[in-house]
Amino acid sequence: MTAVTDLSVKAANGGSVDLSVYAGQVLLIVNTASKCGFTPQYEGLEALHRKYADRGFEVLGFPCNQFGSQEPGDAAEIANFCTLTYDVTFPVFAKIDVNGSDADPLFQKLRSEAPGLLGSTGIKWNFTKFLVDRGGKTIARYAPTTKPEDIEADIEKLLSAPR
Repeated sequence: MTAVTDLSVKAANGGSVDLSVYAGQVLLIVNTASKCGFTPQYEGLEALHRKYADRGFEVLGFPCNQFGSQEPGDAAEIANFCTLTYDVTFPVFAKIDVNGSDADPLFQKLRSEAPGLLGSTGIKWNFTKFLVDRGGKTIARYAPTTKPEDIEADIEKLLSAPR
């Protein structure tokens, strides 16, 4: 079975990033937006990133404009917003689709491995979060209403698990 870390994604600069660079790390993968009611979660995501990065944890942000056109900016505008407004230091990749026929393969995989309520696979809104273990397997999906700090115990558990 293919691991999340076997895939490649588009970098904000248009290049490609092989997710194997994150192999062996616990990942929190999030579809983000700059003009959403959940946008202040960037602060909590950054706090988690800073607290656990030295233990092998990484937050990966994927801007998406599929929900209410709440991510209208280009890569430079998104990067400036994240840096200037929330001092984001975790990687924010190229804007992607998370649903539909043009959905990024990463999100196709995440959705199939961690379906939502009643087995639904579609992502309902911005700031849906996926927790991935050190082996690249998707462990859990969290709703946009789930605050980053509410995931901390699950992150701790994966970071403390034997390798």
